[in-house]
Amino acid sequence: MRSIVKAISWRTVGTLDTLLLSFVVLSLLGPFFGLEEVNAADRAKIAASIALTEVATKMTLYYLHERFWSRLHWDRSLDEEGHHRDGRRRSATKTATWRLIASVDTMVLGFVFTGSLATAISIGGFEIFTKLVLYFFHERYWARIRWGIVPGST
Repeated sequence: MRSIVKAISWRTVGTLDTLLLSFVVLSLLGPFFGLEEVNAADRAKIAASIALTEVATKMTLYYLHERFWSRLHWDRSLDEEGHHRDGRRRSATKTATWRLIASVDTMVLGFVFTGSLATAISIGGFEIFTKLVLYFFHERYWARIRWGIVPGST
């Protein structure tokens, strides 16, 4: 259950970031990539399509990623109450592996909805930076929440 709630909380943050980032990239860089005739309303629709489709694809991918990491004991310790505590290296490595998976997903969706590989790579490329920061702090926040962790379990 904890993995599901974490997935929902992250997807909320991630979807808002993708929506805003996609619209900004389409608005500022779209004309350089052959999308000069796309008006603001269409840019908003494309950005929304990318962001909303990501809800399904990324929720599934994030849940699988989270389940993998819940079984991996690397850089994890037990506190005095028997709860697992994730170290900073673990959080940083989870951040990097997730970002790789998620950025490829965003680029694929960007290409599907714009037909422009350059636009898709731009959206995914900028997203690497914004979401690395957002995800790291999301992980550090969740590392402090004990809900859903059974003492002594993995």
